[in-house]
Amino acid sequence: MAILFYSLLVIVLDQISKVIIKSRFNLHETYEAAGSILRFVYVQNPGIAFGFHFGSAWFYATFAAIASLALLIYLYRMRQSAFVFRLALALILGGAIGNLIDRLAYGQVVDFIEIGFADWRWPYIFNIADIGVTFGMIILIALTLFEKDEKESADISSG
Repeated sequence: MAILFYSLLVIVLDQISKVIIKSRFNLHETYEAAGSILRFVYVQNPGIAFGFHFGSAWFYATFAAIASLALLIYLYRMRQSAFVFRLALALILGGAIGNLIDRLAYGQVVDFIEIGFADWRWPYIFNIADIGVTFGMIILIALTLFEKDEKESADISSG
């Protein structure tokens, strides 16, 4: 399935960026890449999304592995669906696997991207895998909303 190229792209970019950060930064070291807008801050996240922590590293790794397998199976079953839908799933899959690799290799996830403006900071530091998951979810939400609007328009015009 060619759509898995996008999953692989997210995984490769994620892992390369994390290797660079780990090799060039000390833990909690900060580099301002674009003034106050974009900073690179090397942190390690032992929890799940947004720093929530309620289980062990193996629990998170097992959950991520099962979710990744489920996504892969679903992606295969939906192979005849619209490209943009499959792209969303592929981005989410790539992000899930990228962070799963961290959990298996380090017991936690490497995060390093911080955004904000002036004194305001986004409350969470994230990584390329998180961006893949986020964009995939945004696409899925947009598709769901657009499909609903399209369906309502068809119902109105036929009724």
